[in-house]
Amino acid sequence: MNKLQAMEVFVQVVDAGGFTRAADNMQLPKATVSTLIQSLEAALKVKLLHRTTRQVTVTADGAAYYERCLRILSDVREAEESLSRTRLSPSGRLRVDAPTGLASEVLVPALPDFFARYPDIELELGSSDRQVDLIEEGVDCCVRGGALADSNLIARRVGFLHFLTCAAPSYLERYGRPQHPNELLRHRCVNYFSSRTGKIFEWDFTRGDELVQTLLPGSIAVNDANAYLAAGLAGLGIIQTVRFVLEPLIAEGKLELLLPDWTSAPIPIHVVYPQNRHLSAKVRVFVEWVAELFAQHPGMRLPKTARALNTEFTL
Repeated sequence: MNKLQAMEVFVQVVDAGGFTRAADNMQLPKATVSTLIQSLEAALKVKLLHRTTRQVTVTADGAAYYERCLRILSDVREAEESLSRTRLSPSGRLRVDAPTGLASEVLVPALPDFFARYPDIELELGSSDRQVDLIEEGVDCCVRGGALADSNLIARRVGFLHFLTCAAPSYLERYGRPQHPNELLRHRCVNYFSSRTGKIFEWDFTRGDELVQTLLPGSIAVNDANAYLAAGLAGLGIIQTVRFVLEPLIAEGKLELLLPDWTSAPIPIHVVYPQNRHLSAKVRVFVEWVAELFAQHPGMRLPKTARALNTEFTL
């Protein structure tokens, strides 16, 4: 038995809460995972896991061994990756998840620079508007906007999302142009609801000391960034979304800017990752690259006079 491999498998089983997810995350046959755990328990002469047909839970001895394994594996990983840091060439598979719009409009166009720096990294980029479970789904790090609910994750703030309010010319021809946020109550708006909670997000507007924050009427609500933008372009209602997506469409005349004197509170954006990934050279260089990319992006910096809204948002 390879003791280090068995430790890694044991940690994955505990993190994932089962043999099947752990096997999928490690790209190993389920039988191999089961055999390694049995061999580890036999060598230690102690039961590490309680197994039932529905779930796998860790024993008291297993919990103590799990903490030791984390420290040992982190030390081994740090020793190995110190060589990668010396060569400045981390390698291997890196699983990342990012919101749909941010992935397509900002991250993907900049990836040639990332691969020029780190040609040996194999990037798997997932993009969706749902909040993934990093541990269960085997994701190394994730880009998230808004409040961070999971305190078990390490987070680094890398930028801010700025918003504009727009509508298609076809909508404005039919319903007119609002001059104040309060007038939106008489308009049709495209609403966005949380994939996690089903809650419709409020709209907010600021001008000087004035603040308007309210739910707005709409004939349609979606939970996908592409569908949201498509609804606005189709003239289904007024939309409010991120500046870097809207500005090119405004320049092309496909959308028109509304309420230019009013701003919406910027939302912080973070890169988050599990605590047991904090020594990974692959994660470290990706986080540094994202932070540098966003710092240089005109649509991601926070103006000194702006206030940030710490709320949930999916892009």
